[in-house]
Amino acid sequence: MTPRPTSSHILDVAERLVQSRGFNGFSYADIAATLSISKPALHYHFPSKAELGLALVQRYEQRFFEALSAVDDRDAPARLEHYASLYAGVLREERMCLCGMLAAEHTTLSEPMQQSVVHFFERNKGWLSEVLTQGQRERTLTFAESPRERAHMIISCLEGSMLVSRLYGDLDMFQTTAASLLAGLSSGVGEIADTAG
Repeated sequence: MTPRPTSSHILDVAERLVQSRGFNGFSYADIAATLSISKPALHYHFPSKAELGLALVQRYEQRFFEALSAVDDRDAPARLEHYASLYAGVLREERMCLCGMLAAEHTTLSEPMQQSVVHFFERNKGWLSEVLTQGQRERTLTFAESPRERAHMIISCLEGSMLVSRLYGDLDMFQTTAASLLAGLSSGVGEIADTAG
């Protein structure tokens, strides 16, 4: 007898589907088939797809920032390199940033999901702004814009590069773009590694 899936199992499957197909590209039937359970069993954990989606974003954000906290004690260039490596790790698994995929479907999402996706990117801007400010203070990074403006540029470039690299099926394309982006801030930042998934 197949064990009853936990909420975490359901979220794992749903996350993979969103990252590969988009939120509107799958249904509860797809999750049920993958886990060999009935749709009512899914509704027991997540009564609606919107509730499932909101839980996905919140969990993704929590895990993303837990991964970033691993380099809190490093200098700014190393923290930025680690940040880009999180994107590379996802792309290596032939997935996309969950919130990047959801941003493309923004107008079709429930209002709580929309707000949660915006919160993810705002928190990213805040983290990057803090790191960029650290780099200015350490004199390890240099840029003309405000930290927040440069943070917005970094996010936009990495998210866009993921899309194009996925189109060509070429991880090296993303690696080159990310390394060039960071090298423009500091000559001490080397090639981007994919250290996280």
